[in-house]
Amino acid sequence: MVEPSVYRQNRERFAAALPDCTAALLFSGEGKAMSRDSEYRFFADRNFFYLTGLENPGYVLVIEKIDGKVSALLYAPARDSMKERWHGKRLDHTVIAETAGLPADDVFDLEKYEEKEFELIRNTGIRIYLDRSSVMQKPFELKKQIEKEGRKTCDLSEIMTSLRLIKQQYETDAIREAARITEEAIGEMKTMIRPGVSEYELYLKLEYEMAKRSSMSFAFETIVSCGKNAFYLHHSEPEKDGDGIAREGSIIQVDVGARSDGYCADISRVFFVGAPKDEDDKRLKLLGLIRALRKAAFGFIEPGKTFAGLNSQMYDIAGKWLAGQGLIPDNFTEEDVRRYYWHNTSHYLGLDVHDVGPRDKEFEAGNCLAVEPGVYIPEWDIGFRIEDDCLVTEEGCLLLSSGKDSPEGIIVG
Repeated sequence: MVEPSVYRQNRERFAAALPDCTAALLFSGEGKAMSRDSEYRFFADRNFFYLTGLENPGYVLVIEKIDGKVSALLYAPARDSMKERWHGKRLDHTVIAETAGLPADDVFDLEKYEEKEFELIRNTGIRIYLDRSSVMQKPFELKKQIEKEGRKTCDLSEIMTSLRLIKQQYETDAIREAARITEEAIGEMKTMIRPGVSEYELYLKLEYEMAKRSSMSFAFETIVSCGKNAFYLHHSEPEKDGDGIAREGSIIQVDVGARSDGYCADISRVFFVGAPKDEDDKRLKLLGLIRALRKAAFGFIEPGKTFAGLNSQMYDIAGKWLAGQGLIPDNFTEEDVRRYYWHNTSHYLGLDVHDVGPRDKEFEAGNCLAVEPGVYIPEWDIGFRIEDDCLVTEEGCLLLSSGKDSPEGIIVG
């Protein structure tokens, strides 16, 4: 469990970045309908979660900064035995306060929120900040409502992005734990690999093993791809037959991530089905390239470098190798390389698997990254990536996942 004090400190850091005479309103969001009588598992707005540690629908956080004085008020549905009978247990306000690191007196019944909202809208001396990066509807509905009153709102997302970009110790600990859970699940799944196993079986094993380790909400849709299905980068519908069956001499691409305390891991591994018969096995050749790219990438990452610079280095290494295989000309261009190097090498990682942050910003100590060089060669009927998670440090970067080059031992069917 994350200490409630970190959420209080996050709110203090956020409030310090707000101008005076402002009120920031953040919404946890509402459930999303899956059908007429059921909803998807609820997942709170990530900026709201960063400031409260709460994953419950219908909550509102109001942070005011008036004449230099800061207050944080949380509005949540009250206990209601009849509604809870049908829709599930609600938290006591005392538990909510303890989780979020708030005084008990600063948690109010949600029914009182409308009065607070009305008060803020009518007070023209207070600027209202809303989160325009939210995937929830309420901030945009409220923005329209305020604009009808002839007022403008401000955007708080830039402040939140700057806070979330630099990870604190508890955040890197959570990502490291999510990576541990993910890799343990992969290790359990690996024992099932053999010719004839299906993507569906491996997919279920991965998700079972992550859930067994207390990760019920995954970082993204689990990907298990056999053979040619690896050419579909987000192959998230595992198949039970046909192309979804592992075959001797092919590969299995896995891309999976657990969550821990709200934070994501993002790990990719590749497994060979059947041992290579000789050194000319194209799987081995491509594995050699991916290993070289990984070594160069982790050696490149440090404060002051950029995603663009990292990609450029990867294109140069991959380009020379591809030219050596006769796949592109010796005087290759970036466009030539990108015919085989399909996706970016890296992205931010945190509360979202592709976490917030501008891609043109230089790396800083405290950034967490997922690093995934991958090359896909249709002419060879083979392509894969290997991905690990790291923390940018003053000296370079530190792996948060194990960094093992899979296959640790070639899988023999």
